[in-house]
Formats: sequence, C-alpha cells, structure tokens
Amino acid sequence: MGFKLGTKSLSNLKGVHPDLVKVVKRAIELTECDFTITEGLRTKERQAQLLKEKKTTTSNSRHLTGHAVDLAAWVDNTVSWEWKYYYQIADAMKKAALELNVSIEWGGVWDKEMSQYTSAEEASKDYVKRRKAKGQSVF
Repeated sequence: MGFKLGTKSLSNLKGVHPDLVKVVKRAIELTECDFTITEGLRTKERQAQLLKEKKTTTSNSRHLTGHAVDLAAWVDNTVSWEWKYYYQIADAMKKAALELNVSIEWGGVWDKEMSQYTSAEEASKDYVKRRKAKGQSVF
C-alpha cells in the first residue's frame, strides 16, 4: 500500500510506549487504509476535559501512561468514521502486533486481546453481542 505516518502523527506518538510506537509504525506499512494518529499520551487535565465533554467514560485512561493511541481513518484527504476502514486498520494493527510479539487490545473491543480473533470485524461483532447479552451499552 505504501502509506507512511505524517509529521503530526509522528508528533502525536511522543511519549507513547516504544512497543506501541513500533506496532503503529509497522501497521501503517501493512494497512489497506491510510490512518492518522489523533492522540497518544494525554495529561490528566486533557483526560478530565474529555470526561467532562462525555468523550470518554474514565479518568483512568491508558493514554495517561502512553499505552494507548487514537487512530482515525484517512480517506480522500479527510477523516472518515466508516467502520469498514477501522476493521482494516485494526487488522493491520493486529498483524503488526503479532509480527512484533507485542500484546495489544483494540478500542473497538475493550476486554479481549486482538490475537483471540481472526479479524477485527469478528472481534467487534462478538463484543457487541456480549455487551448486549449483559444489558450494557455497546460503546
């Protein structure tokens, strides 16, 4: 595919755990869909702001320790929120993580490692099913 991270994405990786940075950098080489890093390491103040704005449900995010990144699909020179692109990106992240022997979880499935599934779409469908069975909101 030939994608590579831009200057802003690379800047947003500052302070992120080196293993996760390696996975992201490898994933951009493997992905079928270009992506950008919208956020990496967060301050407690930034996390509190997101909580107040209801853009997160926790004050104890893995972003605070550099163990999480937010990725956005980059399609036709703009961010797209279509799920089909996120499955491609998540699959590239999974492949990169397995290749580099780094354990990762995907934000689309909060409670299991990606390596337990054959695809991101399978993981997402299983997650939704399990949450609904418990009477919980999906996201």
